Amino acid sequence: MPSQTKAPPPAKKKQQQPIAEQPPLADSRARTHRFTREQYEQMIEAGVLTPEDRCELLGGQIVDKMPQSSRHFTIISLVDEALCAAYPENEYTVRVQGPLAVHDDSEPEPDVAVVQGRPRDYVDAHPTTALLVVEVSDTSLRRDRTRKERIYARTGIAAYWVVNLDDESLEVYRDPNGDGYDRRETLRPPDATLRPPQADADVAVADLLP
Repeated sequence: MPSQTKAPPPAKKKQQQPIAEQPPLADSRARTHRFTREQYEQMIEAGVLTPEDRCELLGGQIVDKMPQSSRHFTIISLVDEALCAAYPENEYTVRVQGPLAVHDDSEPEPDVAVVQGRPRDYVDAHPTTALLVVEVSDTSLRRDRTRKERIYARTGIAAYWVVNLDDESLEVYRDPNGDGYDRRETLRPPDATLRPPQADADVAVADLLP
């Protein structure tokens, strides 16, 4: 019987090593596009930006606003109520989340602002300044302490308040110097009170917190 020669086993296919995913190349020359306030308002009028987008123009950049928790919105209502009681009704208006046309590259929407005049004074254009602006801060605290502070100080807004929800305190900024505020203090309930600029009555810090 003739001997049978075994066929050699098939050669194993060489497995290809996966190519490691490389991170995108960083281009130090890349710049984000900056918008003027006029361009920003044109996008709103054209419907490119809608109220559902919840954004504001800060230093030429269109920035998303933080989502509002029930607690956050409640504090806004408390601040609104306290300031309406402190200011004479016929001379000043307390605005909630209304735009301020403060610079050619900025149109922030502070949680609460006190402006001179009555609501009908601003039918054709947003206010360009305010006596007082208030931001209610939790996740937005860093932005409110830096970018927002600089914008409000550069506008010359006399007083800026930050209701710090995490710390349950009121941060008060006074005396704008063009790049920030020279005087800063932190007030806490239950006993602290303060007088807003040109107001008729003091405001208790406890009335601004839950």
